[in-house]
Order: sequence, then structure tokens, then C-alpha cells
Amino acid sequence: MHDFVSVIYLSVGSILVMFLLTKMMGYRQMSQLSMFDYINGITIGSIAAEMALSEKDDFYQPLTAMVIYGLAAVVLSLASSKSMLARRVIIGKPVVLLNHGELYEKNLKKAKIDVNEFLEQCRVNGYFDVSKLETAVLEGNGKISFLPKAEERPLTPTDVNLQPTKEGMVANVIVDGKIMEENLKCAGKDRNWLKAQLKGQGCTNEKEVLLGTCDMQGNFTVFVKNEELGDKDVFM
Repeated sequence: MHDFVSVIYLSVGSILVMFLLTKMMGYRQMSQLSMFDYINGITIGSIAAEMALSEKDDFYQPLTAMVIYGLAAVVLSLASSKSMLARRVIIGKPVVLLNHGELYEKNLKKAKIDVNEFLEQCRVNGYFDVSKLETAVLEGNGKISFLPKAEERPLTPTDVNLQPTKEGMVANVIVDGKIMEENLKCAGKDRNWLKAQLKGQGCTNEKEVLLGTCDMQGNFTVFVKNEELGDKDVFM
């Protein structure tokens, strides 16, 4: 029983330490992690598991190792942000795989990517015809950025001299039947405005609303609560 309680305490402790290290190292999506960040994260997780199962008197060793790995990540992150040379050493620099219709075989080998894998990445990103690409660059996080040729890129409002309405953040003023007072205030609206909008949408009060939003133009969109199940077979 004593060992069981000890594992619980150490597990909770390792979770707290990992949480603090994560806050210290900062938030980044998996696709944004460098190779070092990825390996470092796996290592810290492994050490945390070891800490949870270690003896009560031996947990200082894995704890110290976790802190050292966390501090190393922070130091290297600061170094890469302050020095371009350090950034190239730690994270690496972009590699041009294709440019102006020419595919660079040496750069593909340098990046450990064969032609089939490159074509697969092109298709995943919506480019089934490589000849429509102007440039393809392998970024430091392992993702490939694609620049289509000018005649192949989507039409933009600037191309046809249009002045689209400026868009911005949409405020969630009602969430699950509850009015979000701060969001409503940030949107420049009050409860009287909200009540009028709900009435115009056929809602008696906010309790009937699952989600209500207000955009920069003051347009109110409401999604009422619905107990019905959607058609579950459309993706079968």
C-alpha cells in the first residue's frame, strides 16, 4: 500500500514538473518543433515516467535530469533567437528543393528525401502537377513550403482592384447558454442589444443558444441547441 501511494505522489509530482517545464519552454505545435525539440520532449517524458516509478529516495536524480533538459531547451531557444549562426546550427536552414522548374537532386539527398516522397508531399498539399510549382522549400521543422507559379495561384481581390471589407476577431458572446460579459463588452455591445438580437433570431433567451457570435460589423450569428443527431452515415 505504501508503494502504491508513493507512485501516486511521484506521478503527480512528475506531471507538475513537466507542466512547469512546458510553460517555461513555451507552446509550439508538433509541426513547428525542430528535431532537437522533438527528441528533447520525448526524453523529458521518458524521464518523467522513470521518476514516477522510482524509489522515494531516488526521485531527485530523474527530477534533476528533467530540469537540465528543460533548461537546455530554453537556453538553445534563446540562443537561436539571438544569433543567426546559432539558429542555423541548432534548427538548421531552409533547403531549396525546387526552383524555377528545376528539381535539385543534391538538395533532395541532403534532406534525405527521395523523389517519390517529394511528390507525395506535393499531392498532400494539393499539387498533383509539379510543373505548376515555382518553388518548394524544406523548412527547419521538416515541412515543405510550396509557392505556385503566378498564373496558377488563386485570384485575390487586389488582382481585380477590389476593396474587401476588413475582417477581424469574432467575439463569442454566448457559449452553451451563458452570456460572456467580457466578450460582449469587447464587442462594444450590451445586454439590451443582445436581447434584441436574440428576439430577432426567434430565441426567447440565451439559455436556448449553444453558440452566439458577433463580428466586427456587428453581425450576430446564433446556433440554437439541438438534441437531434446528425446523419452519421455520410462519411461511411
